[in-house]
Amino acid sequence: MKITAPDRAALLALLEKFSRQRVLLLGDLVADEYIYGEIARVSREAPVLILKQREKQVVPGGGANAVNNLCDLGAQVVPVGVLGDDESGEALSRYFREKRISTQHVVRVRGYQTPTKSRILGGLSHWQRQQIVRVDREPAQKLAPEARRRLTKSLAPLLGGSSALLISDYGYGATNAREADFLRRRARRGLPITVDSRYALLTYKQLTAATPNEPEVEAAFGEPIGNHLDRLHRLGRKLLRRQALEALLITRGRDGMALFEPRREPRHLPIFGPDQAVDVTGAGDTVIAAFTLALAAGGSPLQAAMLANCAAGLVVMKRGTATATAHELAEAIRNA
Repeated sequence: MKITAPDRAALLALLEKFSRQRVLLLGDLVADEYIYGEIARVSREAPVLILKQREKQVVPGGGANAVNNLCDLGAQVVPVGVLGDDESGEALSRYFREKRISTQHVVRVRGYQTPTKSRILGGLSHWQRQQIVRVDREPAQKLAPEARRRLTKSLAPLLGGSSALLISDYGYGATNAREADFLRRRARRGLPITVDSRYALLTYKQLTAATPNEPEVEAAFGEPIGNHLDRLHRLGRKLLRRQALEALLITRGRDGMALFEPRREPRHLPIFGPDQAVDVTGAGDTVIAAFTLALAAGGSPLQAAMLANCAAGLVVMKRGTATATAHELAEAIRNA
């Protein structure tokens, strides 16, 4: 993606405002666990590799990854969600505290399983480690409606002093479209409210923007897009109109992004950086974090999309669940 001199100046000016923004995040907090091992030998019990565990790391995933990205981009972020009283929940709480992210509105629920995605990676000594398998540990059932309503009510008084609200719905029950509508009606006029919903995109209406990826749009309408731009444009316009959004940013992997706004032709943003990603884990969280923060700072949807595109281009060149910092983003824009 090429950036003109006027756009570069505008984007850098937006970045300077990031540290003055206070963003609320309501959503599903996920733990991404990485277990690194060294291949020792082949097991005698079965034709499988035996790994000697060398390291284990737990980092924020899902909505918690969006929190982490907002923090590293310079914003003051207030996460609102649920963690279990388990090892993963404690690891995420400790991670937030170490980064000075408030956990005042993160509720620890006894008996609740913190959604945890464990990736096991192995390799020979001094070799690049490859992911072998992923094991997901999820709550036995979604969060109870009463607990979800308590989260929403605890967030509502915070809306007045905030720059934006980001809703991260991974389907674990911390929020839904009804709660989002409750908050929308209580927010001041003009407050950016964005949503990233894995499975319930079509239930969210009258918010500022959504940032689904192309497979999520295909799943919502039961129609493949592939390389058909006309189909992408038709479904994008349909989604924008049906959900009454002010902007819709569809991420398309190596094909970049497509931005839809009412009464405007769709605009396509080619990928930022190399077209061969190292690891796309969590890139969608980076996109909505940067997009939301740019809107909070007063940027237009196009400027927000450009910043989100740059941030995503940076994180997919890093291994594991990663973030883009404000400094990295500024340097990338200056050099674009």
